Amino acid sequence: MYLLYYYPGNANLAPHILLEEIGAEYKLVLVDRSQNQQKSPEYLKLNPNGRIPVLVDGGLVLYEAAAICLHLADRHPAAALAPALGSDARAEFYKWLIYLTNTVQAELLLYFYPERMADAAAAAQIKAHAESRIGEMLDQIEAKLAADAGPFLLGAQYSAADAYLLMLCRWTRGMHHPARTRPQLGRFLDMMMARPATQGAFAGEGIDAPFY
Repeated sequence: MYLLYYYPGNANLAPHILLEEIGAEYKLVLVDRSQNQQKSPEYLKLNPNGRIPVLVDGGLVLYEAAAICLHLADRHPAAALAPALGSDARAEFYKWLIYLTNTVQAELLLYFYPERMADAAAAAQIKAHAESRIGEMLDQIEAKLAADAGPFLLGAQYSAADAYLLMLCRWTRGMHHPARTRPQLGRFLDMMMARPATQGAFAGEGIDAPFY
């Protein structure tokens, strides 16, 4: 049985959706951020960075949400969460998943935690610049979805990258121009929320509407 350490709506959401897609047996373990439990000695033994999520798979302990998604895709090939190894489609999958985690997610962290980078006087400016850059990134993804015939990020095939994209789009819901306001991304989000696995993950974490 997998153990997924989580806090509702955090970076655990994408791996959680994938666990539902796979139909794997798993247990959620709450890490209460409101009590700073991610910095507790017990949790730091699992993830010395003090960040959520962590996946425990037997003797294997993984952190970094994208790494967990890749592991689940590889561990359960029958679920078809990623294209075939060695294929051009697999390379595209890597490109988009890494873009989402290294570029979009990194910028979202600046948006949510600008005070980590500067004093209070400069934090508002950092936040505004981050929101502008995130908008440009969402426009790029919007153009990708519009150019393809298929409904998903890779075209016709659902992949782990779609769960990751949904998670990050949800984080933009409080922005002036959130992901849902773009036609293709709005359609994508509606489609993703119609999937039973997504609904199961949101219900399991106790996430209420508005979802994005």
